Amino acid sequence: MATTALTDRYAANLHGVLSCYDRIIVTGTLPGACYAGGMTSFLYSRGIRIFDYPRFAEPLRERIRERAQQVCQAAGVHIEHVNKAHIRKEELVARVLAERGDAPGLVHVISAMESCPSYKPWLDKSNGHIYLRPDMGKCLHYYFYFIDQEFGLCYLRVPTWAPFTLQFYCNGHSALACSLRREGIEFVQEDNAFLRVADLQRAQALADAFNPEQLHRCLTRYAHWLCPVADVFAQDDWHWSIRRAEYSSDLMFRSEHILVALYDALSRQAVLAADAPRVAGFLGKKITPALAQEIGSRLSTRIEGRCIKHAMGAASVKVYDKFSRVLRGETTVNDVSFFKHHRRVEHKVGEATRELAPLKKSIYSLIDLREILLGCNQRYLAFLSSLDDPSAGERNLQRLSQPRVGVDPAVKGLNFFNTTDQALLRTLQHGEFNIHGWRRADLLAQLDMSASAMTRQLRRLRALGLIKKVTHTYRYYLTRLGRAAIAAACSLTRFNIIPAMAAAH
Repeated sequence: MATTALTDRYAANLHGVLSCYDRIIVTGTLPGACYAGGMTSFLYSRGIRIFDYPRFAEPLRERIRERAQQVCQAAGVHIEHVNKAHIRKEELVARVLAERGDAPGLVHVISAMESCPSYKPWLDKSNGHIYLRPDMGKCLHYYFYFIDQEFGLCYLRVPTWAPFTLQFYCNGHSALACSLRREGIEFVQEDNAFLRVADLQRAQALADAFNPEQLHRCLTRYAHWLCPVADVFAQDDWHWSIRRAEYSSDLMFRSEHILVALYDALSRQAVLAADAPRVAGFLGKKITPALAQEIGSRLSTRIEGRCIKHAMGAASVKVYDKFSRVLRGETTVNDVSFFKHHRRVEHKVGEATRELAPLKKSIYSLIDLREILLGCNQRYLAFLSSLDDPSAGERNLQRLSQPRVGVDPAVKGLNFFNTTDQALLRTLQHGEFNIHGWRRADLLAQLDMSASAMTRQLRRLRALGLIKKVTHTYRYYLTRLGRAAIAAACSLTRFNIIPAMAAAH
């Protein structure tokens, strides 16, 4: 039997589906200075002693500090220093945005002492060679938060010590929101999720048009502005590579009442049903002995809700709900070379060939990466569609048992353990009523109830959706919901509750 997709099953309750990049973190490195051998060659070419490397780097540190002060003074922004790990920078920026607004420009600057890659002068006593070797240290970092007209809220992390490895963050949903505003398309957004978009087809086209060239121009502009050291190394630009990328597929529900029950059912089953072969299948991989130990599923319960995450090596796929309105399936990759695709491969010897090879880490791989991550999301959503979904049953049970107050007429909920309700429901189950239904007189003949009370009961059962009236007659019959509810209640009472009560004595 074919499985009905979630989008088809809940089509009447969905605004639609939107797939878009979420968080993107890009690393910027200076060619020729981003590795120890390159920096060593640079110092030798400039006639700088290797052990004078710290003295060479100190003026560059002061240059970045002065630029930070100038930028903040021009924008009327104060640098806020953070020296505690538990303080979230996003919360500090959110408070500033609440007062400042979302106008383009510099929002806030945060400084913090954090670890960074560095170099250490070294003398090889075996051959007398002097060179730089990789090392780790700590230096002051500046986080420049700004609102860009094309990409929304972003930040550039600038270290004050060589080799000046930059880190840039942007969010695809923020970039899409900027595009929607420019085109005058109405939307409702909460945090990094869209709850509703007026023109969903156009929004998807704009999301698919995420342009690496446009991102490259933005990166170059901010890097030269906030980290003015490229000229020292005779470089025109940084090399930008993808450090982390997230791609989400959002099912936007019209009502939170639908999604809460659905997600509760899916989250409990997904963590158990997704075994290692399935997790590998979500990510388009096959299990190998080397990867078998790196596959796992995890259920995380947080204040915001539950998140199901299935990880394999550098990639993971997860599902969670956003504000009980958006069911988000999301694939995350921390090393894009984890995925392979058919591309042009240049060999050291011989002509270039087209073959299956790891994805390049350049930001221009975002185009191919989008198709790969979208395929992962679609396979995972297809898996979720195959799981049992008892949420409709939970909603029906609540509808039958909860009283309806504030409607005309008010309806009392069904009590499956009440003696009067039990007798009425069991009578409706009699075999002689299955074909032709029943009249009020048929029920009065078998139940000790007045005619007026029976009329009220029939009106109540019709309002709850348990029975229907045959057109132009005085006969009634059980609906599908009525037959299922009465059979379940009678079976539960007879075979579970009553024996359990008897065992207690």
